Amino acid sequence: MDNLTFLISLISGGCAGTSTDLAFFPIDTIKTRIQAKGGFFRNGGWSGIYKGLGTCVVASAPSASLFFITYDSMKAYTKDRMLATKSHMLSASCGEIAACLVRVPAEIIKQRTQAGIAGVGGRASSWGNFLYLIQNKSGEGLFRGLYRGWNTTIMREIPFTIIQFPLYERLKKAWAARDGTPVLAAPKAALCGSIAGGVAAAATTPLDVIKTRIMLNKSRVGLPTMISSMIREEGYLTFFKGIGPRTAWISAGGAIFLGCYEVVHKNLTAYTVSRLE
Repeated sequence: MDNLTFLISLISGGCAGTSTDLAFFPIDTIKTRIQAKGGFFRNGGWSGIYKGLGTCVVASAPSASLFFITYDSMKAYTKDRMLATKSHMLSASCGEIAACLVRVPAEIIKQRTQAGIAGVGGRASSWGNFLYLIQNKSGEGLFRGLYRGWNTTIMREIPFTIIQFPLYERLKKAWAARDGTPVLAAPKAALCGSIAGGVAAAATTPLDVIKTRIMLNKSRVGLPTMISSMIREEGYLTFFKGIGPRTAWISAGGAIFLGCYEVVHKNLTAYTVSRLE
């Protein structure tokens, strides 16, 4: 990836991530509180649905930028080396792993705050929970505390992304062929992103519930222990808690996220080409 393409992916990804998270943060809070042990009202109900927004805003741009830089780079590298679907799956998986370097610590802080868990100072704030983790108040160690839930996040994100992005690329290609255009218009690309995101979100809800529980648990707990505990205490349906808000949020968010990315990327590319000419 040359410097210009890198910069375009960086800016486009940052704009896409920030705009999506700002627009749908309240729905994410509702989803987190529904999935947390005890349910929605026990974890804050309707009050303070913007708690954790600061962490989200700070982390959105770098996380999304890392994703698209990696995704676009890998897609360019693999497009002539493997089938398109495999290329998109591999590229999206690598992009998610890169994005999770920022996303996982941010998500732990955000979800602790959304669920009303107090950090340093006794308040459920982003800053208080950030201090709680970096001061090792949990006794897990700095790295283990910041990256609690890494494995389950990756376990959720890779299946999600290998459903979403190949489906998104295929829908775009099919619609563009039907319209007889080489590049699909941004509003239509946004609709493709919405459909792909909704399908992937619904399919991976159980993984999201498990990831949320591990991140919010008071002490570190292994994946098999968490799953068996949830089944024993709450039954199998608990794995689908929050499927409505999650699917609605990611479906609508997919339209904004991928639509915004396409618009910014297209306009920046057109601008730089015109300047170079």
